[in-house]
Amino acid sequence: MNGTEGPDFYVPMSNKTGLVRSPFEYPQYYLAEPWKYSLVAAYMLFLIVTALPINSLTLYVTLQHKKLRTPLNYALLNLAVADLCMVLGGFTVTLHAALRGYFSLGVVGCYVEGFFATLGGEVALWSLVVLAIERYLVVCKPMINFRFGEKHAVCGLALTWIMALTCAAPPLLGWSRYIPEGMQCSCGIDYYTPKPEINNASFVVYMFVLHFVIPLGIIFFCYSRLLCTVRAAAQQQQESESTQRAEKEVTRMVVVMVISFLVCWVPYASVAWYIFANQGTQFGPVFMTAPAFFAKGAALYNPVIYILLNKQRETGSRARSRRNDTHLSTAATPTSELGHTHTHTHTHTHTHTHTHTLVRSLGEIRGARDLARVGLPEMSHSEADAADSPMQEPRRDPRRS
Repeated sequence: MNGTEGPDFYVPMSNKTGLVRSPFEYPQYYLAEPWKYSLVAAYMLFLIVTALPINSLTLYVTLQHKKLRTPLNYALLNLAVADLCMVLGGFTVTLHAALRGYFSLGVVGCYVEGFFATLGGEVALWSLVVLAIERYLVVCKPMINFRFGEKHAVCGLALTWIMALTCAAPPLLGWSRYIPEGMQCSCGIDYYTPKPEINNASFVVYMFVLHFVIPLGIIFFCYSRLLCTVRAAAQQQQESESTQRAEKEVTRMVVVMVISFLVCWVPYASVAWYIFANQGTQFGPVFMTAPAFFAKGAALYNPVIYILLNKQRETGSRARSRRNDTHLSTAATPTSELGHTHTHTHTHTHTHTHTHTLVRSLGEIRGARDLARVGLPEMSHSEADAADSPMQEPRRDPRRS
């Protein structure tokens, strides 16, 4: 074995040198220079001071504005909660360990950091699964009468936490374990030792299949079907242009999140599987530290992507709203003037006509807003007069009376 295994740790260095010490009792500066630990601490501090306010702001804004409480945003809100769990429960412990050069908080601190890091990552992954299924149901419409509503979103969020707990909780209960990895200042699942007394190998296989391969398979299936549907709809023009544009923007945002997740987590998962499949292979502490800390950046990119892409949509919506308001104010003027110039000698007829014209003007304004919202053209005033004017009775010839 090219490493040193202890009761609660595995250091990637042979103890033949006599330098190996427990990462819970002594600084691990024999694995890497102190400045590398300082660099890790600075990186963790950066993630904390950026991810904490951005995710908190996302959470606050979504809860404060009712218009943002949509089924789609429920999943995005869930991502913010998962990221906050990683920041508060995991990153703070990692920062403390990096500053000290070892896990001075002991085995308990290691388990806390490993649990929250695993929980947050799994909630993020399964939230992306829910988003992919939502996009598939909305765009592809495999069930014609099905509508993805609030109840479905809540059930989806419950599923994300249940699945995440089935991955993060077993090491707390004796199936596998959390141990320091890499430079021994962050904790994760034990991929390094078989540890038959805790069935470590079976848990690693279980985690990779159920909590990595299957979720990614669902995501790829949904988006492959979605891509085919979008192309077919664009060719056949089955949906209005505004509807297609809105669905494409939402889908693009979710796809970018999925790609970012893969960029952050696939290197870590690949290295972890390589170490597990080739136990005893010699590797340096930085070999596992680099992808592990790169994956922690996932707590920052989700809210950034959400804010940036929604900023573009918000700007476009405001511009369209200003154009619609200008058009409505121009279209409403001649109608109001018509109500004042159109007079009759009969008092009852004049009152009825003026009231009818005023009501019709308000109806045109409201109708124009509704039409503008769905992207349909307005009726001209001549068409509106023809549609709204009551049927006139034929005049009687006075000679026949």
